[in-house]
Amino acid sequence: MRFKMPDDMKYFCQSEAVAYYLQKYVVYRKRKIYVGTKDFPELIKLIKKHKNEKFLLPSSDKLKPSIPIDLDNSGVNWTRADLYKTVTSDLSDLENVFYDILVFFSPSGIESLFQNFPNFKQNDTRIAAFGKTTVDAVEEAGLVCNIEAPTKETPSMTMALEKYIKEVNKK
Repeated sequence: MRFKMPDDMKYFCQSEAVAYYLQKYVVYRKRKIYVGTKDFPELIKLIKKHKNEKFLLPSSDKLKPSIPIDLDNSGVNWTRADLYKTVTSDLSDLENVFYDILVFFSPSGIESLFQNFPNFKQNDTRIAAFGKTTVDAVEEAGLVCNIEAPTKETPSMTMALEKYIKEVNKK
């Protein structure tokens, strides 16, 4: 399906990374881009300033439950569009492969780990997680999160990994 985006379309982005992507890959001459400060409640504050607009929320089939609640409570006119489905990959061919660090960017990654390897034991494998909900999923699964991002010192996962490796190599 193709849809011509109006020139006056406004984009509300949860992070600078998404806004940067739009600026780099979308022709947006007259379009306005609004950026939150990395969490949805902060973005809602910007959205509320445009209450008369209609909002489209492109998402996956797995969406943090608080997001629709926050949008409903904000009083804006919004519609959700599931644009992709999160599925678990078959990783059974990796059963006897061991890694120093496993990196997860969403709670569905933790689900995938245990669907593929129900008897997974962390042992000496370090776990890295991006975002609070992913860190929470790691801990709820009974694992230890050794590396967290984003933080003030390490806003990206690559920076968090680099910092962790430098600290571990000093010992």
